[in-house]
Amino acid sequence: MTTAATHRAIEAVWRIESAKVIAHVARIVRDVGVAEELAQDALVAALETWPDAGVPDNPGAWLMATAKNRALDRWRQDALHARKHEELGADMDAMEAHIVPDFVDALDAARADDIGDDLLRLVFTACHPVLSKDARVALTLRLLGGLTTDEIARAFLVPEPTIAQRIVRAKKTLAAAKVPFEVPQANDRAVRLASVLEVIYLVFNEGYSATAGDDWMRPSLCEEALRLGRVLAGLMPDESEVHGLVALMEIQASRTHARVDAQGRPVLLLDQDRSRWDPLLIRRGLAALDRSEALDGMSGPYTLQAALAACHARARTAADTDWTQIVALYDALAEVAPSPVVELNRAVAVGMAYGPMAALEIVDGLAAEASLKNYHWLPSVRGDLLAKLGRNNEARAEFERAASMTRNARERELLLERAREMSGAPRRVQ
Repeated sequence: MTTAATHRAIEAVWRIESAKVIAHVARIVRDVGVAEELAQDALVAALETWPDAGVPDNPGAWLMATAKNRALDRWRQDALHARKHEELGADMDAMEAHIVPDFVDALDAARADDIGDDLLRLVFTACHPVLSKDARVALTLRLLGGLTTDEIARAFLVPEPTIAQRIVRAKKTLAAAKVPFEVPQANDRAVRLASVLEVIYLVFNEGYSATAGDDWMRPSLCEEALRLGRVLAGLMPDESEVHGLVALMEIQASRTHARVDAQGRPVLLLDQDRSRWDPLLIRRGLAALDRSEALDGMSGPYTLQAALAACHARARTAADTDWTQIVALYDALAEVAPSPVVELNRAVAVGMAYGPMAALEIVDGLAAEASLKNYHWLPSVRGDLLAKLGRNNEARAEFERAASMTRNARERELLLERAREMSGAPRRVQ
């Protein structure tokens, strides 16, 4: 194998195994920042060793053993530097209990909490609420996704130093707050799990509808969020909302190839060629939705959103969409997760089910919402409703206002095109 081929193999192995290595070492050293440094040391060792020695039969185990040994070396050096010679023997014995027999690791993890999985501990630590949303996203992609700082920066169109600073600050914040490397106990697990799901869905949404830049979508982010969601579902199989989120992402991701035309321009849901929707992802999404509903009915916000997506997935054509059912689901979602954005989406469904005038009343009622002041979808939806009512001059103004508010170039082009269409003869919808 050539050196270049070996480096490609190392990169692939690292992307797959890095989260497991970091997670396991973090339980030993109780610091995710230190754990990542030790895992990176193992990666450097692989880059130095494997081109000559060859890729090991079990490269993941090689990286894990090397990182553990680096952790042991660090433990020994710290103890010596602190002049704790008398305590070193006891510390080393305790350390050996962690790093030699794997079954001891498993027993220790099982005693620590009722899930007992290092990877799950890392998920909850990287997504800890003590961190800002931006920091949680960056740290999760770094530690769990194995993405480099440069890859994260390019994915979010943010300067690399900014992402690097977020990650460094996040690690320092976790250390300063003495955040324990553990799965939260049952009494606060729901709140902590909500933070984890929020981070994964934030990553997915940035890939699904990019907030800025020249591209309508960034599929690599969608794929990474889906991978994290599937891993989490495997780790927490009894959590309804985990399956609900996976269902939502699977179904939405099924539309990827139909959401842009040959020139990369956005294609809105009702205009999409549904034969281009991915049937495998739809089946996976519907199966995940069934699991979620079997666990806890249809009570959680992600499960309800997945059910909304399923209504579209089950409709063979746009005309077959059950908009009355969608309105009912939005009513239920507004009960469990009320927000102006949910109400705006409900207005779109009301417009499809009961006519644009009924929807326009809802949208006009949202005009004073401070949280929607810079939300370009508000004037966009209002422009669409006005167009259906034949009030084209007003619609044009709304589309132009929406175009001025978005930071995504493709979205801006779409909105300005809608505005230009409003210069023609009015078309009134009864």
